[in-house]
Amino acid sequence: MVKVEIVDEKESNSPYASGSSAASSSESLSSVDSELANDETIFDRLAALVDIVPPTTRHKISSRIASTGSFLKTTGKVVGNIVWIVTTSALLVGLPLAVSLEDEAKVVAQEKEAQEQQAGQQMLSSGMYPNSTSSSPKPLVPPGF
Repeated sequence: MVKVEIVDEKESNSPYASGSSAASSSESLSSVDSELANDETIFDRLAALVDIVPPTTRHKISSRIASTGSFLKTTGKVVGNIVWIVTTSALLVGLPLAVSLEDEAKVVAQEKEAQEQQAGQQMLSSGMYPNSTSSSPKPLVPPGF
């Protein structure tokens, strides 16, 4: 707690007491300022502020900071679990699906290329101008269709 003392200004060596001259009081203030700067740290000054804030307010601030920290910790865990589930699901389901779709696209491209080659061979074998009497060739149908 804070201890209050009544100090007589005449007997005090305080730099704040009404002194004999303004120059001497400013010199003494600078010397007090340097003494405080050397002896006291920022942590000491912040620790001294505890007495200014009432205990009920300190308790409210402390409990709100604790509940906010708890909320952030819980939210971080939940978000981390969700990210883990999504990435593992994508790897276990999405990757094989993408590979099979790519393979299917390759098969379709090969079939299309085979059809184009057969059409080109038929055009070469029938000549530049096909006969009007010959029937048109049937399109190539893959097995199973």
